Amino acid sequence: MTKFTDLGLAEPILKALAADGYETPTPIQAQAIPIVLAGRDLMGIAQTGTGKTAAFALPIIQQLITQPRMAPRRGCRVLVLSPTRELASQIAESFQSYAKNLKLSVAVVFGGVAAGPQVRKLANGVDILVATPGRLLDHVDGKMLRLDQVEHFVLDEADQMLDLGFIHAIRRVVPMLPSRRQTLFFSATMPKAIKDLADGMLTEPATVAVTPVAKTADRVEQSVIFVEQGGKRAVLTEILGAPGVSRALVFTRTKHGADKVVRQLSEAKIEAAAIHGNKSQAQRERALGAFRTGHIKILVATDIAARGIDVDGVSHVVNHDVPNVPESYVHRIGRTARAGAAGLAVTLVANDERMYLRDIERLIKQSIPSTDRRSAEGKLEPEGDGAASQKNQNRGGGRPQGQQPRRDGGRPQQGRGHRQNGGGGSNGNGEQRRAHGEGQGRPRQGGGGNGEMGGMPFMQANKPRAPRRDGRPQGGDRRANDRG
Repeated sequence: MTKFTDLGLAEPILKALAADGYETPTPIQAQAIPIVLAGRDLMGIAQTGTGKTAAFALPIIQQLITQPRMAPRRGCRVLVLSPTRELASQIAESFQSYAKNLKLSVAVVFGGVAAGPQVRKLANGVDILVATPGRLLDHVDGKMLRLDQVEHFVLDEADQMLDLGFIHAIRRVVPMLPSRRQTLFFSATMPKAIKDLADGMLTEPATVAVTPVAKTADRVEQSVIFVEQGGKRAVLTEILGAPGVSRALVFTRTKHGADKVVRQLSEAKIEAAAIHGNKSQAQRERALGAFRTGHIKILVATDIAARGIDVDGVSHVVNHDVPNVPESYVHRIGRTARAGAAGLAVTLVANDERMYLRDIERLIKQSIPSTDRRSAEGKLEPEGDGAASQKNQNRGGGRPQGQQPRRDGGRPQQGRGHRQNGGGGSNGNGEQRRAHGEGQGRPRQGGGGNGEMGGMPFMQANKPRAPRRDGRPQGGDRRANDRG
């Protein structure tokens, strides 16, 4: 079995790894480190949790100390682009840990905090700079940062960069880099847009693919609970109040929804904190720190914050809202069952979310069992035959009893522009927002915001309205939804 001592890393790096308890590299580390040490460009296909940060950080540090030189003034030798503040901070901390026995400087810049301290840090130059694209370009445009002497460029989580609308920022950054550089490109998925982006950045790259995104963690026990939107609050409270929940992540589709869930849990005497793009950096760090140390055991997050959450000991992941991007489901439930531990992933599925569930099951090539009750230990138990029959009826597009059949054969009602929220613009922190991630549109049920029924009964919400003066029928409520 390959060990870190077999990979040609310098003694100070090996000493830092040993102090952190690392002896055996993960598959992507074992494959990628020799390639990067050889100076080749790399295309890495790997999801969060596979150890890819060390796969690029360790060989980059090795090359920096093998070819020592001063960092350029107002510049950097290594540039790592990350989609979120949390992930950027986490990558910078990893570099600092691996290089703690070396004299290498590390800086991290992102939006949501004052730019002054970052400018002062960059003034004399740094060896390693980790940044989000928006704030990076702020410093470049302000003539506080130059990128013409970058030796190693890393683009991490490229598919999420695309989802968040950063692709234009990346296309601005790349021409600023020297043509003679090493480029490392990492993505969990490889859609055509990402492949085209990589082809324009990499030169004769080696490819390493580990754990495709369609594969869920082996030790995660998955289940779904079919529940009306208005019943999710009670079910979530019951799940999180069970004795077996030691540390849980709850995912919502919108920022407003995350805050609402925290308030509802507080009313049920369950302490929780929210983390999403509208929170200041200090608020996000406090919430994540309290979750990591165990001061709170429930963290409610949106997908934009999910990939930066790397906390061991998460016993449960609960999808309060079913993700409308199937790959997000795999990333979400990958927050549990880490480091060899087991975990439970529970997804609450309302009538209008069944199509998303079908997309997820198609991606992971398995049917997720449904449950409807909990044991005394809080472990979800399988349904009986009758419930399974109801589940099959539900997935077939049937409507619950007591509601009138639809003319279109029972398709769930869908919001008109459920992929057009989010705006795709700046979030005010020098970072862009995803055009259809946080702030997903709501189904047209009851006129409420954030994909919820707004407390209005379904039949009442769809009650015909008086005819218009021009004789045409009145439409439903089409007001703009929460835009994340």
